[in-house]
Amino acid sequence: MFVEQLDWLAKNPRYTRRFALHVGKLCHEMTNKAVGEIERLHHSTVKDLDKLYMQEQIVRAGPPAPRAIGVDEISIRKGHDYRIIVSDLDKARPIWVGGRGRKEEDFDQFFALLGAKKTARLELAVMDMWRPFRNSLTRHAPQARVVFDKFHVLRHLSDALDEVRRSEYRRLSGKDRTFIKGQRYALLSHWENLSQDGRQSLEKLLAANRRLNTAYVLKEQFGQLWDYRREGWARAFFERWRDSLKWQRLKPYERFAKMIERHWNGIAAYCLPENKVSLGLVEGLNNKIRVLQRRAYGYADEDYLKLKIVAAFLPPLPRSASRGPL
Repeated sequence: MFVEQLDWLAKNPRYTRRFALHVGKLCHEMTNKAVGEIERLHHSTVKDLDKLYMQEQIVRAGPPAPRAIGVDEISIRKGHDYRIIVSDLDKARPIWVGGRGRKEEDFDQFFALLGAKKTARLELAVMDMWRPFRNSLTRHAPQARVVFDKFHVLRHLSDALDEVRRSEYRRLSGKDRTFIKGQRYALLSHWENLSQDGRQSLEKLLAANRRLNTAYVLKEQFGQLWDYRREGWARAFFERWRDSLKWQRLKPYERFAKMIERHWNGIAAYCLPENKVSLGLVEGLNNKIRVLQRRAYGYADEDYLKLKIVAAFLPPLPRSASRGPL
């Protein structure tokens, strides 16, 4: 029996490539459920056509050969079920999602896929201070310079501030305690992200509690560390900041300062001109992934979620793609 191949059909023979392209573009703008309702398609058909679209996006992007990578992890389900995400920082897009956790062997899988030649060309890795990631990088790409991600470092400082808030709440009673209750979001958010009501509540809290006011000011000041272009200047700033902790009775901040001291080389490395990369990309990536997960209420098909993550940062397919293989 001879089966003729019609070039206007997609790999799903019930639909044309043009229709598959149309559905794939819609899936990047709305939920799969909404696409199914508009096009009167079953949810499994929508997913299949979306997969064809994203696979073609990835093929057109070409195999990754990164110079600088960002390493992070996401929780894909409730609990501690993590997957590692590696991004190409120069191209501002994720290139790999994998592993079954946050262990060395999970990150090893990325280097196995990248290959020895491309791994040897890696120059820079931006990551958090998680030791298994560093151990894996050191074994596979010892030439790569390590920069600890600013946003992960500041997250530790936010945790320290929250610990101070909780201790003050336990210590106080009556009216003094009411200023703290319900103010966690306002205290931990950036000032520019707060509404007018939020700013007024924060001002009242800081005026009423001197210890929280000191902790808040110190947290806001610490972000200046990444503005310095020379390590010596950054070091002088950090030592002044650490000295200001004396007599403040802020134990969580003292522990944070010790952590910074232990990881100083990876933090100060950002001062070097050759290490200047977009530290906000990894954080922005995580935020976009959370939006993807909320839109789908969590993808049961993990391979589909991985495709979504990698393809979300790729350009849409051109109209001419309907005339090529899809």
